[in-house]
Amino acid sequence: MIRLERLSRTYKTLTAVDSVSLEIPSNTIYGIIGKSGAGKSTLVRLISLLEKPDSGEVWYGSDRVDSLAFDDLIARRRRIGMIFQNFNLFSSRTAAGNIAYPLEISGVQKKEITGRVEELLAIVGLEGRGDAPISTLSGGQKQRVAIARALVVQPDILFCDEATSALDPQTTRSILELLKKLQREMNLSIVMITHQMEVVRDACDFVAVLDNGKVVEQGAVTDIFANPQTAVTRDFLSHLNPMDGLRDAAPAAKSAAAESAGATAAGDLVRWSKEGGAYTLRFRGNLTGEPVLSRLSRLFNIEFNIRAGGVQDVHGTAVGTLIVDLVGEGDEVRKALAHLEAEGIIVEENK
Repeated sequence: MIRLERLSRTYKTLTAVDSVSLEIPSNTIYGIIGKSGAGKSTLVRLISLLEKPDSGEVWYGSDRVDSLAFDDLIARRRRIGMIFQNFNLFSSRTAAGNIAYPLEISGVQKKEITGRVEELLAIVGLEGRGDAPISTLSGGQKQRVAIARALVVQPDILFCDEATSALDPQTTRSILELLKKLQREMNLSIVMITHQMEVVRDACDFVAVLDNGKVVEQGAVTDIFANPQTAVTRDFLSHLNPMDGLRDAAPAAKSAAAESAGATAAGDLVRWSKEGGAYTLRFRGNLTGEPVLSRLSRLFNIEFNIRAGGVQDVHGTAVGTLIVDLVGEGDEVRKALAHLEAEGIIVEENK
């Protein structure tokens, strides 16, 4: 487990990380999401020991690591893997040469390096491409080389700093699937820094939402999607890009919360009316397949108008969202909203 206690970092007058405390469970994929300037990159540099905090503590298991002596710090960094948005590969080296580099500077014997590099090339799906110049590889292949290079030192923690931001959606999906596979097979702890909520949805087990250097919300990804507590999280959810989130979802989830309103099953929130939308309704699990609003209009003297809808598959759980107007007398609308909440549906009034 990685534990952060009251971590802070200030540059001149800018507080990039402001008293952040987190627990990142072992053998999981943990997402840290925030908009540009939220402090994500600074936080990952602190967690990965590339920078020292001004105050606070970083613990790996039972060991405090932010205060290590220089030689011990270098030794601990060598057990950490990192991949970046821009790959950071040597253009003068082949794919195999890039993967071999961390072992070369550590003094590992050439025969051992060759075997380890061939093993990693196969693991990341680039078997037989070791001699390929970096300039001949696609963006996705370059990121696979970067992943292999990060793993060649057999780390127990892998940090991914905006690792899919430079990739197209299809390549992003393939890289996320690879990372999930590696996490399972190698018992890795992966920390993903991102500004893409679809990356959190499709890869992460837990997430912390960062805003102005502070953690404003954290928890299991399914819980955050089904019941976001802060405005910044709800804003992220309202701008999800289509990532085929329901591609492998159960048929019941694909019918989902949009009832007969015409939303696509692509996994994104589809809005067909820019007007209205007084309430956001969030559904989880079996509720996404129920005709909730049709029943509501029969129970109470109201009419409904669906402005937007969609369903996400979040770790096998269907999470639906509807943006609606409810039309009727004030008492009837209040009773209808109370009924929805009693049924387990999260109701948010949009300002």
